[in-house]
Amino acid sequence: MNKGPITPLKIGSLELSNPLLMAPLSGISNLPFRLLAKEQGCAMVCTEMVSAEGLIRNRKNAERFLKSCPEERPLAVQVFGSRPEVMAEAARVVEDYGADVLDINMGCPVKKVVRSGAGAALLRNLERAKEIIQAVRNGISIPLTVKIRLGWDSKSINYLETARMAEDCGVDALILHGRTRAQGYDFKADWGGITRARENLKIPLIGSGDLTSPEAIVKFFSQTGCPGAMIGRGALGNPWIFRQTLCLLEGREPEGPSLREKEATILRHLKMIVQMHGEIHGCREFRKHLIWYTRGLRGSADFRFRISAWQMASEMAEEIQEYFAKQY
Repeated sequence: MNKGPITPLKIGSLELSNPLLMAPLSGISNLPFRLLAKEQGCAMVCTEMVSAEGLIRNRKNAERFLKSCPEERPLAVQVFGSRPEVMAEAARVVEDYGADVLDINMGCPVKKVVRSGAGAALLRNLERAKEIIQAVRNGISIPLTVKIRLGWDSKSINYLETARMAEDCGVDALILHGRTRAQGYDFKADWGGITRARENLKIPLIGSGDLTSPEAIVKFFSQTGCPGAMIGRGALGNPWIFRQTLCLLEGREPEGPSLREKEATILRHLKMIVQMHGEIHGCREFRKHLIWYTRGLRGSADFRFRISAWQMASEMAEEIQEYFAKQY
């Protein structure tokens, strides 16, 4: 990829300001997390994966998972399920809530999801996958994407067949994770497979897998020629990965956070999560983020060891401030 002006990414009728998207991360991609990513340059954020069955049975789930605000738009919502009629109805609920993009999950490797016939299980049942995509496409007018993997395992690599089927069904863009279901997240992602998919599609191909640093993302664009990249684990405790990557893509030095910016971001993230989830649950939820944020900082091992004892937001904020005071 030539370094210079950022190339927008178009998904159907939606034009994104740059090629960097945030992956749906289970238990993580809530509104506070998405807002921080958006503020740091992410072109489009995504909710965590939402059950179509859950949305239909209990609309309160929709309110919990689909809670949004204008500052984070455009917003993608990822839905999983195994029944075409239910997926179509859930997609209409998502559109009614104002989502900008609907994404169908056909790559989740989690056993509970796969056992229900959803997620990566659809890679072994392309006829059902086709019925789901067609039902959803016919039921909504917003852009539609599908996220897949290379295949179920090394003996059933079928991403090109799956990708072409999705394209024929009217999908506006395809997201390909460069591993099979059997590989989970532990093996090196196959960027070569992503390149082949990009070469065989007319719709945009967005790649994911091993995009854990700004340098890796820039290398990914250069190697694959993909018009988009979806960043997941690389953003944990590091929303600045989007800003830094955009700097590199433009040929500028990446702008990492200062200690003061990092401290302010952590405290703000804590406040937003407590406001969203309440004191006890919010503090418990924030512990994992605090571990990610402080990774690699001086004295972080001892700091992380003490995190589980903090129950109140005021106590946690005081400990954070004391910890960073020792960093300056």
